[in-house]
Amino acid sequence: MDTKKTSGPTAPEADPTEDKATVTTPAEGPAGTTGSDAVEPADKTGAEPLDGPPGAEASDDELDEDFAPEDEEAGQIGGVAAAASAIVAAGLSVVALSGSWVSRVVAERQNLVNQLDLSQTADNNAKIAALYSAPWHATALVNGVLSAIALLLALFVLARPAFGVPGRTLPTWIRSVAWAAIALGALGVLLFTLMYFDLLLPAPTSAA
Repeated sequence: MDTKKTSGPTAPEADPTEDKATVTTPAEGPAGTTGSDAVEPADKTGAEPLDGPPGAEASDDELDEDFAPEDEEAGQIGGVAAAASAIVAAGLSVVALSGSWVSRVVAERQNLVNQLDLSQTADNNAKIAALYSAPWHATALVNGVLSAIALLLALFVLARPAFGVPGRTLPTWIRSVAWAAIALGALGVLLFTLMYFDLLLPAPTSAA
């Protein structure tokens, strides 16, 4: 009796090369396309192309950058000129009302000229007119001219934006200084006009 057992069929040994090798198949695309015919993947960024020609937005930004500094520089120049003019106008109006050095020099010169021309036989009214009225009139004339210049300069500062870039206005403090100069200049013109024509504070007269 044969005691040897026959072994059943054994599974074939796996080929070690099959584990290492990888079988690659071409990717199938829509409608059975494979290989190079497959649809390319979408853009990784996921951004859709903008309408219009490329670089349009960049060109607009470049134009804004080109023109913005020029406009800003022009606005600064205009603001500095307006501020300086308003301050000068206010200063002239204050100097005119308080009495300027120029008006005192003119008054003293007029007094000296009248003294040289005054005769010894002149009456008291003639002496008063020559020594006091004429210098006072000269002072009023010079200060009145300064007040008029301040008034015109302040008016020009306020009216200048109307002839410049539309929509551009002066800062509040510049307009305030200009209006102050207008008020003081108009007051000076009125007072010195009345003084020049002896309507305000006329020179006294002598009975003899």
